[in-house]
Amino acid sequence: MFDLPVTFHMATTFGDDSARQKQIERYAASGVKHIVLSDQMIKDIMHDHKLGAVYSSELHSAGLDFLDAHSPFGGILDMNCPDPLFRPQMLLRHKTAIRIAASLGVKTITIHPGSDRFFPEIPLEKHLDLMRDAIDNILPEAEAAGVTVCIENSMSRAACPRKVVQLKSEFDSPYLGLCYDSGHAHQLDAARTLSDSVIHQFWRTVGAPEPEWDDSALDRMLPEIVNCHLHDNDGSSDSHSIPGEGSVNWQKIIPMLKRAPKLKLIQSEVLVDPRYAIEAVCRKFAELGEIN
Repeated sequence: MFDLPVTFHMATTFGDDSARQKQIERYAASGVKHIVLSDQMIKDIMHDHKLGAVYSSELHSAGLDFLDAHSPFGGILDMNCPDPLFRPQMLLRHKTAIRIAASLGVKTITIHPGSDRFFPEIPLEKHLDLMRDAIDNILPEAEAAGVTVCIENSMSRAACPRKVVQLKSEFDSPYLGLCYDSGHAHQLDAARTLSDSVIHQFWRTVGAPEPEWDDSALDRMLPEIVNCHLHDNDGSSDSHSIPGEGSVNWQKIIPMLKRAPKLKLIQSEVLVDPRYAIEAVCRKFAELGEIN
């Protein structure tokens, strides 16, 4: 079993009180103790502040709690947002997400650095400068709240493992770390021979003839990993499959993660209901925990 706590995602039926309660009950019956404060939950709480107490109370009634979080993400919501009019709002949303997470007892929050494919006209170094500026703005809020911000590796040129490691190295703060995403990292290795893969499309969009292939993403990120998103795929797309249904080498990944010096938790980012049954995902992560 894992020595660290394991957290799980809920399906996105938050507006349906009955469906949400059934999910909580099924997780509790499966022995789960921790749930991810997801980006959608945070968005809901931003819209209606009372929902934070509602979600927390529902979990506590079933013996569960929130342990980690994911800030809203995608396009201009990410740290490389280049829009001068919207950028202050993006920064404020991440700061608010950190405060919401802290109010619910969460100590780590994942934030996407951003994909350059959304803004291919902008030079790579400008994307990195925008990410640096965002970290400069967000980090004081995280330090004040006692929440560690974790930069997630992606499949894009601007946020591949080498780039997120570089970004982390430029900020000497215990409240900034990395989030290792197994599905994203795997595509940068497994898609080499898949010319129609999503990752090929991402890099072509920004004018790169070939992705920067990387079979050592976990080794590279390991010293600064604080949390992780574990899910599987076959390299062709970010399918968020249950471990074992793709080609991720779990016999290699899990023992390495268990040696990560700063890792605080293991997170399932497998898509549940209707894709995979909650019970099946919980059983699979129990099996992963037995790998040494």
